[in-house]
Amino acid sequence: MASMEVDSANSNTSDPDNPRFSVNVLQLLKSAQMQHGLRHGDYTRYRRYCTARLRRLYKSLKFTHGRGKYAKRAITQSTVSEVRYLHVVLYTAERAWSHAMEKRQLPDGPNPRQRIYLIGRLRKAVKWATLFAQLCASKGDSKTSLEAEAYASYMTGNLLFEQDQNWDTALLNFKRARAVYEELGKVGDLENQVLCRERVEELEPSIRYCLHKIGKSNLQASELLHIGEMEGPALDLFKAKLEAVMSEARSQQAVSMTEFHWLGHRFPISNAKTRVSILKARELEKDLQGSADSLPVEKGLSIFDKIFAAYHEARSSIRSDLVSAGNAESVKDDLSGLDKAVSAVLGQRTIERNQLLVKIAKSKLVRRHDEKNEKVTKPEELVRLYDLLLQNIADLSDLVSSGRDRRQEEVTFAEECSLKSLAFRGERCFYLAKSYSLAGKRAEAYVLYCHARSLIEDAIQKFHTANISDPLIEELKTLIEECRANSCIEHATGIIEEVKAPENLSKKISNMSLTGAEKKSAKYLLQSLNNYESAVGDSNIKTAPHIEVFPPAFQVIPRNPIVLDIAFNFIDFPSLENRMKKDRKGFISRLWG
Repeated sequence: MASMEVDSANSNTSDPDNPRFSVNVLQLLKSAQMQHGLRHGDYTRYRRYCTARLRRLYKSLKFTHGRGKYAKRAITQSTVSEVRYLHVVLYTAERAWSHAMEKRQLPDGPNPRQRIYLIGRLRKAVKWATLFAQLCASKGDSKTSLEAEAYASYMTGNLLFEQDQNWDTALLNFKRARAVYEELGKVGDLENQVLCRERVEELEPSIRYCLHKIGKSNLQASELLHIGEMEGPALDLFKAKLEAVMSEARSQQAVSMTEFHWLGHRFPISNAKTRVSILKARELEKDLQGSADSLPVEKGLSIFDKIFAAYHEARSSIRSDLVSAGNAESVKDDLSGLDKAVSAVLGQRTIERNQLLVKIAKSKLVRRHDEKNEKVTKPEELVRLYDLLLQNIADLSDLVSSGRDRRQEEVTFAEECSLKSLAFRGERCFYLAKSYSLAGKRAEAYVLYCHARSLIEDAIQKFHTANISDPLIEELKTLIEECRANSCIEHATGIIEEVKAPENLSKKISNMSLTGAEKKSAKYLLQSLNNYESAVGDSNIKTAPHIEVFPPAFQVIPRNPIVLDIAFNFIDFPSLENRMKKDRKGFISRLWG
């Protein structure tokens, strides 16, 4: 309703016979998309919003299509008497477009029947977008007409893009839309300029892809992944097309990939699906290693998830081949070795991902609470992450050591795993000491810091003895100094607390009250005489202890028995009638008696 009021307020009614309306098309659509599902790529929700919006518009305009039997009412230039008629056409185009995108996002991709329906919905979107541009040309101001033309060109480009044909025409439409948004980005308020620049950036990958398909670009298929790193609803069709292109490129590369090399072993790969999955994982690993320092944390974690998915697909293909191998022992041995190698690589990537999580947690450990209102990491969370790392290292070491004929590369790899395990144990012990320190347990923290220091020194010495260079060594050297400093701090703090302990104890005893505050959850000393619980000397106790509830509560006590004389009811007394005085009766009474 707010956007309708803005558009109505901006309407140019200087000519009452032919009013000119103003619609901020891009701003209106961007606001609706971000507020109703497309912020998270939920096209179903956005389509339902467009349907509900159209229903409200039809009802408010009294432009319904009859009761019972449907009677179509077309929107023409003579029909458009206010700006809401333009909104009807615009949201109808959006509904058709969002329905097509909903079909595009099916889990296994649209099948041929669904793809025909998808293209039909895109044709509907183009039809309504073209009608919207025509109506705005006659009923809208110059800016509205330009935006409508750009919107229609964008929809036409999407249709041709999905059809995989007429790349020249698609390129022309995308360039026309980009040129309009570039010009509109130079005028208007700041919000409109930002939205126009964002739309220009979203159109750029589609233009470059069209140039690539035409052959006017030197862009290689392997480099296309770097184009689609932006986010936005305008890029979803491009990303789907890009994934199809990369799958085709991987299939072509997989023909030349016949073996998988791992720790001196060569395992043949006969299944094409396994080759494609391994190639996909290796491409993602290259992206991860090439920009490890400049890559955002969220992007790195998402790449790790894609790597895991690719290796899991490869393992499922290998195990399917194992089931269908039958009694061919040589084939089964090769497939088992390949499964072991892929599982080991998957274990290595899992360790790298958990190390990235540790790095993120360490960066949040030193932050203050007022920095972007982010949650500060507790040392216990780092202890849990190091537990996961130790478990990953143990699983990987067991997997590598499980073979009968072990090569020298496998022995060296197992030694590296044991050294990393020792280093992770030292770091885990360090953060465990930190958690004890925050809990006020100085003696335990001091002992743990000293133990962590000895573990780390042992790990560094073994790294040097084995002549292994690892980035972890510099981190361990820094951690030794922190262990030494923290152990000194804990020692000094413990001595200070021990010196002040009698004073604090006497102060707390003097603060002891008989009853204290009336709290249901309060514990009293006389109620826990059989349990050893420190009530005064413990540093974790913030409130003064209470001795007993006063005044005491009511208790049930026995009272004297009540004696009831019930023997009277069971006594048979003698008759006293002979002793009772008899009444004398007269003559008349005798006659009547």
